[in-house]
Amino acid sequence: MQTSTPSQETTQPNFLDYFKNIKDPRINRKKLYPMEEILLVTITAIICGAEGWADLALFGKKKIEYLKQILPFKNSTPTDDTFRRFFRNLDAEQFKKFFIEWVKSLQNNNPKFVAIDGKTLRRSHDHAENKSAIHMVSAWCNEQNMVLGQFKTEEKSNEITAIPQLLDLLSIESAVVTIDAMGCQKKIANKIIDKKADYILAVKDNQSSLHQEIINFFSRHKALQYKGQGFEFKQYEETEKGHGRIEIRKYIAIDQISWMDANWEWAGIKSIIMVESTRIIGDKISHEARHYISSLPSDINKISHAIRSHWSIENSLHWVLDVSFNEDQSRIRKGNVPQNVTIVKHVVLNLLKQAQKKLKGVSVKGLRKAAGWDCGTLSLVLGF
Repeated sequence: MQTSTPSQETTQPNFLDYFKNIKDPRINRKKLYPMEEILLVTITAIICGAEGWADLALFGKKKIEYLKQILPFKNSTPTDDTFRRFFRNLDAEQFKKFFIEWVKSLQNNNPKFVAIDGKTLRRSHDHAENKSAIHMVSAWCNEQNMVLGQFKTEEKSNEITAIPQLLDLLSIESAVVTIDAMGCQKKIANKIIDKKADYILAVKDNQSSLHQEIINFFSRHKALQYKGQGFEFKQYEETEKGHGRIEIRKYIAIDQISWMDANWEWAGIKSIIMVESTRIIGDKISHEARHYISSLPSDINKISHAIRSHWSIENSLHWVLDVSFNEDQSRIRKGNVPQNVTIVKHVVLNLLKQAQKKLKGVSVKGLRKAAGWDCGTLSLVLGF
């Protein structure tokens, strides 16, 4: 990769154009460093592997000549205390809304599949102030390979109230929204239908009666090869091999559900789904069945694709944040910092994922290293 300097032509929307209108939390006499400069150093440094306030300050000093090609930096680059105070006081709700507007600018159209899932920031608890670890609910679009938005809660159980609020912020018309069992709630189904989208919701024992009814139905008709009593089941099977493991998944869906208890009253429900998984590792064979309700008819190709896309949020978002960004090891917890830093990491991840489309075969970890070593790669990731 050849070294180059930032270009005047942008290859993607400039994130600074979207974040520069955030209300600066500092008083005027303490604005030695413009807000855009603080954000630029932060995002650029984290792209290149920075993890803490001291890293941000050191990166700014070492890369000042590069940074000056983008913004003036008349007073050089911020100190570690400046970064800490800024992100502690920055309005996280406002930052989140500008993040979502920026993400929308990256999209050519609404997403087709949206996976929503939560992740606990394990070391963000604050024993001194008796605060539990923060739980962040995120929306992920697999086909566009980006974080669409996030919403902070204080407990995992609060996902139930956080998910509708996150959905309110997103443009999801015509999308299929997938959520694990925590989100299998009537209010959430209603919200998705109100947003003119469809849902596939995992059903477990938090909806015990519904779950048991679906299990009983599939159990009764499994013995009849899914052809009993005039029911027509749609099926699709796939086999995945890798890392010494074979996994066979069978997707089974039916949209003839008039037999279901009318008292369920799930908005828009049209089908129920079972996914049977058989996992073979050496001589060990294990079986698992998962169940879902959906507002989609029994379009088995679309259903199976949506369920597979949901699993990608773990590998493409949560795992990457843990392994490449050491998110679970972060001990930042004061004020608005945990939520703001998570948003910054989502900005960085989206920038890296967009750059990956142009640099085929490069991992996020490898791309971060290359950006730190080569200014041309860094400019490509930033979009300048």
